[in-house]
Amino acid sequence: MNNTVGRVSDSVTRQEAESVVSGYAMPTRPTRLKFICHLGYGDALPKDEESSGDIPVFGSNGQYSTTSGRNTLVPAIVVGRKGSYGKVNWAFDGCFASDTTFFIDSNQTSSNLRWLYWVLQTLKLDEGSKEAAVPGLNRESVYEQRVKFPDQETQRLIADYLDRETVHIDALVAEKEKMLALLEEKRAALISRAVTRGLNPDAPLKPSGLDWLGDIPAHWELQRLKHLAEVRGGLTLGKKYSSEHLHTYPYLRVANVQDGHLLLQDVLTVDVPISETNSNLLAYGDVLMNEGGDIDKLGRGCVWRDEIKPCLHQNHVFAVRPHSVDSEWLALWTSTFDAKRYFESRAKRSTNLASISSSNVKELSIPLPPGDEQKAILRFVTHESSRNDKLTASLKESLRLIYERRAALITAAVTGQIPIEVMRS
Repeated sequence: MNNTVGRVSDSVTRQEAESVVSGYAMPTRPTRLKFICHLGYGDALPKDEESSGDIPVFGSNGQYSTTSGRNTLVPAIVVGRKGSYGKVNWAFDGCFASDTTFFIDSNQTSSNLRWLYWVLQTLKLDEGSKEAAVPGLNRESVYEQRVKFPDQETQRLIADYLDRETVHIDALVAEKEKMLALLEEKRAALISRAVTRGLNPDAPLKPSGLDWLGDIPAHWELQRLKHLAEVRGGLTLGKKYSSEHLHTYPYLRVANVQDGHLLLQDVLTVDVPISETNSNLLAYGDVLMNEGGDIDKLGRGCVWRDEIKPCLHQNHVFAVRPHSVDSEWLALWTSTFDAKRYFESRAKRSTNLASISSSNVKELSIPLPPGDEQKAILRFVTHESSRNDKLTASLKESLRLIYERRAALITAAVTGQIPIEVMRS
């Protein structure tokens, strides 16, 4: 396979490098990716081989562990196949590519690997195939993508140029992302302090009796979630319904539920009978909490306000329906450092993901100040967070524009829109 790729690539270069654009060879007819490279499948990493060495292990979202041996050459491109499908990562020292990825190294292509890395970023591979039961990246669809395929020297010039130019852009991105992280830390610290200690720094404290929580104001109560709310499971997907009439409903999945907010731009639908809906319908004021996902987002809640009505929730998203606690207070409490420590201590981990059972969610202890004090804390946090949110929004918009500029630069370079003189300067 490897030699075949090399021969096909050389042949296509001779046949299709028919014109010179801005002084360098760039074919007028795009070439299908299957004539340029092969996408190799990654392998499952045995559990007992995790952290057994210093070789990076790459999943769809980048490196998540280490091991003792590589299954790629050095260097390699790793492309997400499941999960964060379509994400393109560069493994400078090669890696162990996991079974949720494709990889490309010098055995899979005769082209300049770094040029190919930049080209793949222009193909919108993250659009994947959402129609499948498990959305992901289809290899044959990738092979049908067409790109401008210049000669080896031009590939090197493009790769070197983009390596130089993106260094400056990426440094700016890193600085702004650092500022965003600091703002988030400040917001999280403010919330944690207010929701676990109140607004009066001189209030007497008492031991909570919980290692992960510490002291709380002496006049506050402490109750477990199961006494304050109903923790509701959700719809199990994949069931077969043969005789009942089906209705189409939107439903929320883990990707839609974030820490303190919702992402509703990509809500999927499911066909189910009426009998399945009553126990899985969301109600105004439900606090949504993820059963699984990234460890730092586990259990972090947000309030449902009938943004979509009617709407169901998948079984990986808990709908916590309060009856003796305010929804806003509960959602805010789940975002504290203390609640995070609780979720992490009870989580079941698998590679770079984690999950928590409904029984553990029910055992979460909730500090409860008197009603008036609770409202005052919520007002304070809302006011302080709004100032933080304005700065965060401004930084995110700035980052969006930088990412657009970066993407436009890469596209212009790999499609021959930047003159050769510019690339050499």
